[in-house]
Amino acid sequence: MPAAPRRTRRRTYALLASAASLATAAALTAALPADAHESHHRPGRYQDVQLLSFNDLHGNLEPPSGSSGRVTELQPDGTTKTIDAGGVEYLATHLRQARTGHPYSITAAGGDLVGASPLLSGLFHDEPTVEALNKLDLDVTSVGNHEFDEGARELARLQNGGCHPADGCYTDQGFQGADFPYLAANVLDDKTGKPLLKPYWVWKKKDVRIGFIGVTLEGTPGIVSADGVKGLSFEDEAETINKYAKVLQRQGVQSIVALIHEGGYPASGSYNYDCDSPGAGDGISGPIVDIAKNVTPAVDALVTGHTHQAYVCTVPDPSGRPRMVTSASSFGRLYTDTTLTYDRRTGDIARTAVRSANHVVTRDVPRAPDMTDLISRWNTLAAPIGNRPIGWISGDINNGGTESPMGDLIADAQLAHGRELDPRTSLALMNPGGVRAGLTYAAKGAEGDGVVTYAEGFTVQPFANTVNLQDFTGAQLVQVLKEQVSGANEAAPKILQPSAGLTYTLDLTKSGADRVVTGSIRLNGAPVDPSATYRVATNSFLAGGGDGFPTLAQGTGDLVGADDLTALEKYLTANSSATSPIAPPKADRITVVR
Repeated sequence: MPAAPRRTRRRTYALLASAASLATAAALTAALPADAHESHHRPGRYQDVQLLSFNDLHGNLEPPSGSSGRVTELQPDGTTKTIDAGGVEYLATHLRQARTGHPYSITAAGGDLVGASPLLSGLFHDEPTVEALNKLDLDVTSVGNHEFDEGARELARLQNGGCHPADGCYTDQGFQGADFPYLAANVLDDKTGKPLLKPYWVWKKKDVRIGFIGVTLEGTPGIVSADGVKGLSFEDEAETINKYAKVLQRQGVQSIVALIHEGGYPASGSYNYDCDSPGAGDGISGPIVDIAKNVTPAVDALVTGHTHQAYVCTVPDPSGRPRMVTSASSFGRLYTDTTLTYDRRTGDIARTAVRSANHVVTRDVPRAPDMTDLISRWNTLAAPIGNRPIGWISGDINNGGTESPMGDLIADAQLAHGRELDPRTSLALMNPGGVRAGLTYAAKGAEGDGVVTYAEGFTVQPFANTVNLQDFTGAQLVQVLKEQVSGANEAAPKILQPSAGLTYTLDLTKSGADRVVTGSIRLNGAPVDPSATYRVATNSFLAGGGDGFPTLAQGTGDLVGADDLTALEKYLTANSSATSPIAPPKADRITVVR
């Protein structure tokens, strides 16, 4: 496959006022190879290449609200503070400032740039986000699991352009598609056995060449609706990267970066935590660690994502040499600035000189006017739908923690909808990954404090899953709860959000399925009867066994209701008013022992 040509760019932005960057830095070592220090005598051998990267934007063009729009910064005295962050108007300014003085600069991403998006982008099948990414001068990205939310055909449309097959064109100009390549090396078309999209891409400037290989997590089919991945196979991440690293090397490309939509979990939630303390990679765990340890030493750096965490770590490669592994949180709140020192003599990266830092996308810089215009144009189209009030709240309903107030509210809404469909409905369970945001009391626009708009509801639940009812035995229900912390979810538990009346103890001092204390499980105060039948409401994704809950795919007596956002809207409208707003749930249905 030939190297992709560098497309013409319009880098004629006016220099913006400089702003202090908040950063954490990590370096493989402080020094270049010994002879690199003499580069001022031989200016042509070493060339610093700037790699700017981000991941998991999820269509957040406007500044995210609540905790989704903040990052935590570790202070020198050990305390932490939060900083408002994100918004594509500010991300554009930060990236453009960062590129100043760097003639060799690449911007790359680690997937999930679209999907699970707020209404401003999601209502238009994420065309606004692709347009914004083009304006950001994104060079290349891997696919993520959310790029498959609407299936392979829609992903191809995002890449190549064209009007939506059902909803048509939203503007007179039509949709041009992405200026940048989506890479999907480990996503194979079952009919052809070949990658669905390009497996790799080569950035070129003069005699400098750097190859990029893009993969998404092998487990994508377990976290995306079956329709979204129909006809596709997802291969092992490390094996795929190693395969295409050899292909690139045969083409003479020795400098290689892997874009991997899979990630890890740092020991601290602060973006500037040193996860190389006390030793390289000691402060990070999760799937990316094993992947990094198995990816060929031919790859010089790993840009990752998926877990929405922030880290700049070094993880040893198979030869034992430290290698940079980065992630920039999510929702456009951070970007990573990595320096790759290219050795023209070998065509490879001088790995001992790689250094990297995460920077906060602060909101104290000028907004990029072209992004402001873009948001305004799409908001004009979305406003008639998005500004409609659907409920009232008395305070912030947050989305965070093992059990979240927002997750409980959604479960209650689905229980209520289930009982409209069938009065026998006993309980509802909501997957935490389907709760994309909380609700904030402060008004985002002219609607007034405490008013929940349709746009805000859409941001919380953008997937258009249906509410499904199924019958389970009590024994199956207990098994479902145990699957939260066992099987596919043992290493990274997925705690389902319970509707009112379902209570139990989660003992995190134990391991595996024993973490759910069977004898503590109660429904409306009564123990769950293993032989009784319970009518359970879930969304269609869970009802298909998604998120590692195979027992949820074994229910009987299926009944399909309205979409989940409609259920939430009906619940808020029925249970709140301007004079009697709904209070945030207490999130006390699960007793957690740590």
